[in-house]
Amino acid sequence: MRKKNMISNQNTTSSKHPKVAIYLRVSTTYQVDRDSLPMQKQDLIAYCSLILGTDNYEIFEDAGYSGKNTARPAFQEMMNRIRKGEFTHLLVWKIDRISRNLLNFAEMYEELQNLRVTFVSKNEQFDTSTAIGEAMLKIILVFAELERNMTSERVTATMISRANNGLWNGGRIPFGYNYDPNTKQFSINEEEAAICRIIKDDYLANKSLINTTKLLNASGYHTRSGAEWNPVSIWKIISSPFHAGIYRYNRYKGTDHRSINPKEEWILIPDHHPAIFTQEEHEKMLSILDTNSRQRNMIGKQRRPKHIHLFSDISYCGKCGCKMTSTPGRKYSDGYRTSIYTCPQKRKKQDCDNPAVTDIIIGEFAINYILNMLHAKHTFSSLNSPEELQKVLLKGSNFSEIEYIAQDGLNEFFNLLSCYASDNSYTFTAKKRRKKKAPVSPEIQALRKEKEKQERALHRLQDLYLYAAAPMSQKDFIQHKTQITNKIEEINGQLGMTSKDVNTTISDEEFIQMASHLLIQRELQDKQYIYFRNFAVNIAPEILKSYIDTIFDTIYLKDGKITSITFKNGLTHKFIYKH
Repeated sequence: MRKKNMISNQNTTSSKHPKVAIYLRVSTTYQVDRDSLPMQKQDLIAYCSLILGTDNYEIFEDAGYSGKNTARPAFQEMMNRIRKGEFTHLLVWKIDRISRNLLNFAEMYEELQNLRVTFVSKNEQFDTSTAIGEAMLKIILVFAELERNMTSERVTATMISRANNGLWNGGRIPFGYNYDPNTKQFSINEEEAAICRIIKDDYLANKSLINTTKLLNASGYHTRSGAEWNPVSIWKIISSPFHAGIYRYNRYKGTDHRSINPKEEWILIPDHHPAIFTQEEHEKMLSILDTNSRQRNMIGKQRRPKHIHLFSDISYCGKCGCKMTSTPGRKYSDGYRTSIYTCPQKRKKQDCDNPAVTDIIIGEFAINYILNMLHAKHTFSSLNSPEELQKVLLKGSNFSEIEYIAQDGLNEFFNLLSCYASDNSYTFTAKKRRKKKAPVSPEIQALRKEKEKQERALHRLQDLYLYAAAPMSQKDFIQHKTQITNKIEEINGQLGMTSKDVNTTISDEEFIQMASHLLIQRELQDKQYIYFRNFAVNIAPEILKSYIDTIFDTIYLKDGKITSITFKNGLTHKFIYKH
């Protein structure tokens, strides 16, 4: 698809009279104030008229942006318009005005070549349409990259020198402190420092990050941004030497991946600023953190295999929308241990009154609903309407309190069965539609059609890449695949699915086949009802968890009842209960 667009743009560009995109960039306010942009602009307009022989140009300016990457608004706008075929030339004052990063520039230059857009740098005076000009361009880029790296090294050395002299190198002001940029001194923020002392006192007494977190939130304290406290934000205050008056610098290598430097490379300046904690208190808290960490590691090594929460990551609170947390519950005499699912807003600060639910309640409903879906398929030839289908789906004591299933989801499943229910076995195969299609919301219908279209395109692309006589390049394959998968992920989100990753979603036919898979096992084939606990005891939890994650995307729970289920193919069934 992209290749086609490129060819179209090439033809458009080459057939037009010259039109030049002039790009200007300076990286600091100081440079802007010294009229760097007006000077560049004047030079390039003159070059455009006298050398390129055209007054047909448009100027794109980025003031105050670095050249280390291409995340600049005017640059991005210009490239989008170049891709549409609006320009024949891209003119810059100097090559590093476009990018000081070799990889970014190489990618951009390759794209310009594909679009047949000529790149011109006024100061370097080369023509990229010739082999020599292109070679010169690449040599200049190498040196531009070298200059940027050397500058980075000089900046790092300067920052380390400043830190050794006790000077603050900037960053987020630690909680509990104020910073005066004029005097370059830190002072204690008494309101925040009082919270720091509560943290210190509670942690020394109870030795628990979670306990301290609950105390602060229950007392109505908030972080500087107004958010609730969590164990990580507590840990940052407890573990940082800053609150003991010590300035620490060069702990981390770089800013992107944050790997830790060897301790001998750290810079530690004691008595750098007023302390909130004493040195003794700081070391005692570090010792508790270390002891707790070692105990967790020891317990982890001795612990039996982790308990598997069958409905974790797919259970959501029907009142506030939060993903529910899972904890082990009661253990039965037959060895089965339940899981308890609780809204985190209820656990943290009692802001949500949705009661906890066990996996027996969820499982009994969910698995029997799947069983009813299979029974509906088995008897579909005798079902003439979505209303008759609903009676089969809601058969059993688990569903006695449900008044009806929301119409769109019910009609979607009716249409799905009419496509894939072809016989009376427990398997599903595609067939021609036999029954009148039930009405579904136009928006949902359009989304599902577009999803099917994109899924077919993805399969065709993979076949083309693997088996075509004229092989597709890996780069083209990745570009096209990314475009298609991004579109499918977007549609999945619009269908209400939480796991938008294309690799975790399935088509309608795959959904039906997978729904059949577990239920055709010998012990389930002729069942009219499944007691979930007995069922779960006889199946390895890893297998059952895998099956549940394959079929269900999201389950919403409210007041101990399942209010909606979204399946992995995007089908959603909402349950309306009797009053």
